Amino acid sequence: MNKEQLKQKVLETIDKNRETIIATGEKIFENPELGYKEFETTKLIKSELEKLGLSVEKDIAVTGVRAKANKDKDGPTVAVMGELDSVICYDHEKSNKETGAAHACGHHIQTAAMLGVAIGLVSSEAVKELDGKIDFIGVPAEEYVELEYRSKIKEEGKMTYFGGKQELILKGYLDDVDMSMMIHSLNLPEDKKVVIGSKGNGFVGKEVQFIGQEAHAGSAPEEGINALNAAMLAMNNIHANRETFLDGDHIRVHPIITKGGDLVNVVPADVRMETYVRGRTIEGIEDANKKVNRALKAGADAVGAKVKITEIPGYLPLLNNNDMDSLFKENALALVKDSEIEEGGEFGGSTDFGDVLHLMPSIHPFIGGVQGNLHTRNFKITDPETAYILPAKIMALTVIDLLFDGAKKAKEIIDNFEPAMTKEEYLKFLDKNSRIIEN
Repeated sequence: MNKEQLKQKVLETIDKNRETIIATGEKIFENPELGYKEFETTKLIKSELEKLGLSVEKDIAVTGVRAKANKDKDGPTVAVMGELDSVICYDHEKSNKETGAAHACGHHIQTAAMLGVAIGLVSSEAVKELDGKIDFIGVPAEEYVELEYRSKIKEEGKMTYFGGKQELILKGYLDDVDMSMMIHSLNLPEDKKVVIGSKGNGFVGKEVQFIGQEAHAGSAPEEGINALNAAMLAMNNIHANRETFLDGDHIRVHPIITKGGDLVNVVPADVRMETYVRGRTIEGIEDANKKVNRALKAGADAVGAKVKITEIPGYLPLLNNNDMDSLFKENALALVKDSEIEEGGEFGGSTDFGDVLHLMPSIHPFIGGVQGNLHTRNFKITDPETAYILPAKIMALTVIDLLFDGAKKAKEIIDNFEPAMTKEEYLKFLDKNSRIIEN
């Protein structure tokens, strides 16, 4: 069977299993779970992968799954990933009213698309014609939320890093992976279905505690040190620094106060804040981070309070691999018009797939078929065919191109790739950005 015949067989198999792919995505959509809590989603994806005859490892990083196809073959390994977790959006119509969990970022779509790739390649027996291995990985905890919960399970020794892919890298699950891919949904213009080659921000995460002195707010406020005032001054100090951020660094700092005090008649002595410092480059993030720390300290100093800054490794900026982008585009052109593909663009959010992109050739294209901004109550699927089935087909075809005929294309891309970091350098970078600063 030649490559084009193989591709056609895979496309037909995905079409035949269209309802299963979409139904799986909708089940996940109806039962959103937050990061490192995706217990039911993990069970569901494990079950679906096992139906394909694959051996599946469960709870690879607290939760999550990995299945390996062609595990006994020689050749490069391509990982196809999907993220299992949701965000918090209480106002979304399908949110969990107790936890606020809602699939308002489309992770249910990408996980179903990953399953679609597995169905297409395995059920068609196309994998037997490929000269390499394929890992299907359901990754936990991409969304950087519930920092207190993650700090707790970290203290319990259940995990080390807040991001699921960071944890997989640490634990060695990507040591034998040579290249990887996943997609993400995005609200695109009506005339667009695919975006390739986008750049995105990385970030450093922060938990901040302002420590003052409680006092009766009515009868003796002069005896207190108002930690809320320290926090408000710190936020204004951050705002005063915004004009110093270089436009090209795309810096974003967006703090929220998670605890403003205990009682209205007590001078606040314990005020908590969370924030990210986002940017397009590692150097830009580090520069902005120094300024933010300075602003936080100054806010505390101004009223005689203390501040404790806990820095948590965030995610690295989203890079591109032109060779894999080109291959993905070629396969997309078999299914959509050239005018429906957009190249380049800016993505202001962050993803731990950026960390993977620093270590190996990878792609993270965006797919349409949805409406509403990410992380909002308005996010929903408008075209299931585009959202679920199109990316499954394009990724499956791309895997075939990579691993067919002695995996020549994969080997060529791997040989031409220069990693931004080694795994050792990467883990040292994370450790450097995991620290506590007290003033």
